[in-house]
Amino acid sequence: MSYCTKANSEVDYENGEVLYDDGEHKFIWLGWGKLEDGLIQTNQYLVVQGTKGILLDPGGIHIFPKVVSNVTKYIDLDDIQYIFFSHQDPDVSSGIPMWLSVTPANIYISELWVRFLPHFGITDLSRIKGVPDSGTKIDYLDIIPAHFMHSPGNHIAYDTKANILFSADIGAAVFGGNKYLFVDDDNFNSHINIMEGFHKRYVASSNACKYFVNKIRSLNPHMITPQHGAIFREKAVDMFLNWLSSLRCGADIIDEISR
Repeated sequence: MSYCTKANSEVDYENGEVLYDDGEHKFIWLGWGKLEDGLIQTNQYLVVQGTKGILLDPGGIHIFPKVVSNVTKYIDLDDIQYIFFSHQDPDVSSGIPMWLSVTPANIYISELWVRFLPHFGITDLSRIKGVPDSGTKIDYLDIIPAHFMHSPGNHIAYDTKANILFSADIGAAVFGGNKYLFVDDDNFNSHINIMEGFHKRYVASSNACKYFVNKIRSLNPHMITPQHGAIFREKAVDMFLNWLSSLRCGADIIDEISR
């Protein structure tokens, strides 16, 4: 097995990087490209087992052409079996109608949000699979509940073959000027500055954080891959979980937010 060990200066930011490859199974970050300049930066991921694939939070309308282009470097669209959406936000899921039109995939999203999908123009729900609050399995992916982090119907995906956790908005960061893909032990402390604000405002409470961290520690993932910002790997994984477990956020600081 092989994990990506590239330095940030070596990353192919436009075309993406293979984060894990054992010859049969791949976990791929699909790059940022040029279309995300001026938009909320998002990460999309493709998991390939043999000749079949699963997409994780492939995003909204504006980035659809870029994601399609980068996906097809690894797999035919007809071989996308499943698409997982962690929650309902438009930067995550507004592209569902287009993905339904170009792939044969079944769509997995929290059953809490299925009834809202017609507002994205989806009238045929036959390929929509509602994920129960307790989670589910999609082949080699464990779909794990992470409610109120930040959505009340939020799930994350753990790749049991790659030992990589797709954490959705948990671990999200908002870049200013300089973008980088990996958070390691040497840049973790500075990375806090661009993720703390998001977590304080969007995550429900410290209780939700502690519940999440306790669940994830038992998995001991090699990487945590958020939907925004940068990827935590090796020592930075534990550093992130330590930071998150002690964070005061949401309802804990409602007096500060409401002033």
